[in-house]
Amino acid sequence: MTTSILVTNTKGGCGKTTIATNLAAAFANAGFATGLADVDRQKSSLGWLAVRPATAAPISGLDWRKATTGLPDKLQRLVIDAPAGVRLGHVEDLLKSADLVIVPVLASVFDERSTARFLAKLDTIKPIAKGKKAVLVVANRQRPRQRASQRLLDALAEAGFAPAAQLTDRALYTELAVDGLGLFDVPPGRAAAGRADWLPLLRAIEVASR
Repeated sequence: MTTSILVTNTKGGCGKTTIATNLAAAFANAGFATGLADVDRQKSSLGWLAVRPATAAPISGLDWRKATTGLPDKLQRLVIDAPAGVRLGHVEDLLKSADLVIVPVLASVFDERSTARFLAKLDTIKPIAKGKKAVLVVANRQRPRQRASQRLLDALAEAGFAPAAQLTDRALYTELAVDGLGLFDVPPGRAAAGRADWLPLLRAIEVASR
């Protein structure tokens, strides 16, 4: 059985691909047969896979830019990287292939307002409105000591979307992405703090997909 996670937000630049690729790496390194579907015209996720070392945990790439395709046999985890500016109708189509949704948001007034509107629209989609498919919000690129980060948490709580995880802004994400790697591909000592950020999200995914 495949558990599928859709990573989406209409707001560009919120880190969807970083979350999608690192999530896929986390699953692959946990021993799951993992796929990464790229829906974005820029092919950022597929580009990441193209430079991924052969020695890294395997991840199957799927090009979904024009249409969804069949899944590889025995796939256990699928991460779907949606494009920025995605229409609600397209989200509904992608949701047919997903068990839950992850919505990343940054600590800025513009991102908060845009994401609040997007979350409200998601609530109108039947499977989500009826509670059949969960929506997990991720506070991305957080800088805990900054007021903006706390304001984001307060805004999400007020909207009824306490974040499933808070991912701290780390240069390591960019450094690893150049080589097609994620936090879970490198020795724990180098990425221990970053990995700890992800544990609440990974647990929330497992709970939501049961």
